Amino acid sequence: MSSPLSPPPHAQTPIHKVAIVFAGGPAPAANAVISAAADSFMRNGVQVVGIMNGYSNLMQFGPDRPLTEGKDYIMITPRLMRRVRSAQGIVIGTARANPGKSVSHPNHLDDPEKVQPLRTVYEALCSIGVDALISIGGDDTLKTANKLKLFQDRLPAEARHIPVVHLPKTIDNDYTGIDFTFGYFTAVDALAGELRNLLYDAEATRVYYLAETMGRSAGWLAYGAAIAGEASLVISVEDIHGDYLAMEESKDEETGQSVTREIMNVDEVVKRIVKTMRVREEKEGKQYGVIVVAEGLAEFLPASYLKDIPRDEHKHISVAQVNLNRRLARYVADEYKKQTGKERRVIGLQLGYEARCSKPHAFDVMLGSQLGVGAYRALIEKRLNGVMVSVHGQLELQYVPFEELVDPHTLVTMVRYIDLDSDFHKLARFLETDVSE
Repeated sequence: MSSPLSPPPHAQTPIHKVAIVFAGGPAPAANAVISAAADSFMRNGVQVVGIMNGYSNLMQFGPDRPLTEGKDYIMITPRLMRRVRSAQGIVIGTARANPGKSVSHPNHLDDPEKVQPLRTVYEALCSIGVDALISIGGDDTLKTANKLKLFQDRLPAEARHIPVVHLPKTIDNDYTGIDFTFGYFTAVDALAGELRNLLYDAEATRVYYLAETMGRSAGWLAYGAAIAGEASLVISVEDIHGDYLAMEESKDEETGQSVTREIMNVDEVVKRIVKTMRVREEKEGKQYGVIVVAEGLAEFLPASYLKDIPRDEHKHISVAQVNLNRRLARYVADEYKKQTGKERRVIGLQLGYEARCSKPHAFDVMLGSQLGVGAYRALIEKRLNGVMVSVHGQLELQYVPFEELVDPHTLVTMVRYIDLDSDFHKLARFLETDVSE
């Protein structure tokens, strides 16, 4: 039995070169993940390649466009990783390029045209001798990792197979299979600090700030920031039910067929915000406050609000161009005047981008480091393929198969929403302005 102070022994492995790719939006502690993973492999004599700028360069690979060291990828060395663990930013950069964009059904994996971008990525990795791939990113990047694995599952047995392990990243914290993602708590703290600053400003000037935070699919970031930032009210996609939910008939942009979709009852949501404002003023004597809304509410706006709004590589609307915060701020100010006959300034603004590369907190550095080490243990010690590294308890490692995280029929990841019966949700409701009669 080895000493409790001894590092794990070296393991025999057929993997001699591993690549690390980071895709999607930045998150605090990204470098902790990259450096811990790289160090673990290098200590075992495995070369580590850092793919630059997500999948964007890999997708440009071809006979006339070979990968170039220093531009498309870098060889990671111990010197390069020196004191990187707690550094801000992403040492290998990132991008949202999506090689699995055309694959939305398992049958598409048998279509040579639809899988060509995945084949290009695979051939690019093969061209530089990569034996395994570590994917770091959000739910869209997990979908890409799964599609790359499924593409390889269809290759001939004698073909080169590159095992894929995914490490979950998102400040939105909406991942099935893990309780908290690295960077979440750092981002929450950064946004909470801004909310508290706004609260002092609001009190001094007797205004309301309506702050839109990141959180496309779920409200974890909005709720965490509201709790720590002492907001008066927080609303996210999980709250759109009952009186706040409506139905709308619209046409599907791709098929042209009529579809029924759930939308936000904007009038009722606006009235709920105004109710908070009036209670604060009439019962507490406060003519100011901060309201937090999650950007994902933009997806629930009526179709007329979203006309001509572009979509990204993963078919998400560009929420920044919706101006949700300004729209709601204007509606709230109008409704407040309608109900009270008085003017009240309501200022809409967006928060989030400034939190993505904040100085990482110790917990996120520890969590990110453990996930990085987990990639080594999954590929080298356990020889796994097609798993996401997760943790529980005292950062105990778990390895969750892709098929438990991705719908096998749609190839879409399963979002983890805030449970409305959870104590976390009740905490936010307990701490915000009480509007009960």
